Amino acid sequence: MKVAVLGTTGYTGMLLIRLLSQHKAVSRILPGSSSQAGTPILDMDGALSPTIMEKLGNGGKLLTVEEVGAEKPDVVFAALPHLTSAQVLEPFFGNSVIIDLSADFRFRDPELFQRVYKETHPRPDLLAKAVYGLAEVFTEEIRSSDLIANPGCYPTATLLPLVPLVKGNLVRGFIVVNALSGISGAGRSAKLNNLFCERSENTNAYSPGTTHRHAAEIRQILERVGGSGDLFFTPHLVPLKQGMAVTTVVELERELTDEELASLYEEAYGGRPFVRIRGTRIPETKEVRNSNRCDIAWHREGRRLILFSVLDNLVKGASGQAVQNMNIRFGLPETAGLPLHGEF
Repeated sequence: MKVAVLGTTGYTGMLLIRLLSQHKAVSRILPGSSSQAGTPILDMDGALSPTIMEKLGNGGKLLTVEEVGAEKPDVVFAALPHLTSAQVLEPFFGNSVIIDLSADFRFRDPELFQRVYKETHPRPDLLAKAVYGLAEVFTEEIRSSDLIANPGCYPTATLLPLVPLVKGNLVRGFIVVNALSGISGAGRSAKLNNLFCERSENTNAYSPGTTHRHAAEIRQILERVGGSGDLFFTPHLVPLKQGMAVTTVVELERELTDEELASLYEEAYGGRPFVRIRGTRIPETKEVRNSNRCDIAWHREGRRLILFSVLDNLVKGASGQAVQNMNIRFGLPETAGLPLHGEF
């Protein structure tokens, strides 16, 4: 399989290169970059092993979009900024399976996209064709899609514990979400607020309540699976390189026992390798770091339920789930090329 990565120099692109280099079904990797085309990939990323050259052509140099297109890749991963991805991908629509890691195809409604991102979508005709790539929830749709909108880390960590409850009509009233993210979730481009001296020994909330872009994305999916979408979502930056912990509080229609909750999540995710149900044991980010897992737990107080979920924002929250979606789309083992174990 011939696979392209556009946006190789960002955190998600760099991780995609690593994952794909160890994927047995991938015979060729086409690393694309608009800013550093022509640069040897080993000069750009000195942490890579020279063994990656076995899967690279063109002397291991980064390619232009035009050079990538000429190679006719089977799959294109777009690890590009929001609002530019759809335009850069134009040559590949209808020619390759596209897995887009930006937000450009996560909304079906172009008017909603415009309200959230303050821009007119360049290809509104494709929005209805895109499948939301929350791998454990929309598996069957992913199997037949040529345009997969890979969710971000915040929606993935928030939705996976919520969807089984919402599908079962078990949630009433407002959903309150507090999410903690590592700094790599903000991307690799230079920003004053992400400097070490600004973030070390410091944490803060931002875009609280209903104002964050991902809040609209999460509400859309909750409504799609049968919920009301009433959600208060507050993200926080914490002094971690990578990792995400989400705490969600819901009121239930009726009180559920631990056994009922375990059965509910087993029915939703039993046998899925990248969701681990921890019961009442609260998970930690170090347990999933560098893995493609999302671990889920809960705490009950009458009809109030506190949900806990953790994942690695660069792996399950981005590049790992993108590879997982490729595996599903092409009928490969879901775990192919992906890490199951966290740190110890």
